[in-house]
Amino acid sequence: MISRRLREAHLALVLLTRLPLPRLRDPVPTIGAGAWAFPLAGLAVALIAAAIGLICLALNLPAPLVAGFCVAAQVLATGALHEDGLADFADGLWGGTTPERRLEIMRDSRIGSYGTIALILGLGLRWQALTALAGHPAVMCLALVTTAMSSRAGASIFLATIPAARSDGLGHNARDAGKESAIIATFLAILPLPGIAVYAGPLVLPSMFIMTCVTLWLVSRLARARLGGQTGDVLGATQQLIEILGLTTITALAF
Repeated sequence: MISRRLREAHLALVLLTRLPLPRLRDPVPTIGAGAWAFPLAGLAVALIAAAIGLICLALNLPAPLVAGFCVAAQVLATGALHEDGLADFADGLWGGTTPERRLEIMRDSRIGSYGTIALILGLGLRWQALTALAGHPAVMCLALVTTAMSSRAGASIFLATIPAARSDGLGHNARDAGKESAIIATFLAILPLPGIAVYAGPLVLPSMFIMTCVTLWLVSRLARARLGGQTGDVLGATQQLIEILGLTTITALAF
């Protein structure tokens, strides 16, 4: 049991990060089986970003540079996987007139106007939120961990509740993710919330919960109506949106 869970966590890290990890030996777990560990991949990314941020603070860099290096660390640690999903989702959502055409646009390696705007806004909002938090190192680090884990738990929930829009791709390959994976991922995402509540107050707990639920509901409605289900790009966009709104929520309540 423990060995299987470790292999599934290893798979989640290999899938969602660019960390130099050893290759998994056969039999390799399915993506759906490892969905419960998506928040652990988020934790790894957040710890890297937090470490970079603390180093920058120790060097007395100004808050905007600290925040910029934190965001850069996140992007490099994931290979811009989720940012790419956000851009593709934005392009496909408003760039086509049929589900088939929208899915085709999302597979195009070129980025369009909607994707460019989504990237600028997404990176900019994260940068600004972390700039506001950089003056309080403990809050900044906890915010990075909390939002990284909760946003990836959202992807696990999507895999367990929304059918795949394609017959291939990440969304299809992870279609065996079940409710157990979603429940475990949610439990993992809740663990750091009491820590951030110490600084942001008790309202941060219901606020983060409501924000996450509303985001999942809105994206799921859009994905079902305009694409016919979820894809890897939808999961990436969901992660980005929850992280952005989570950082905004913490910034609003912490000061």
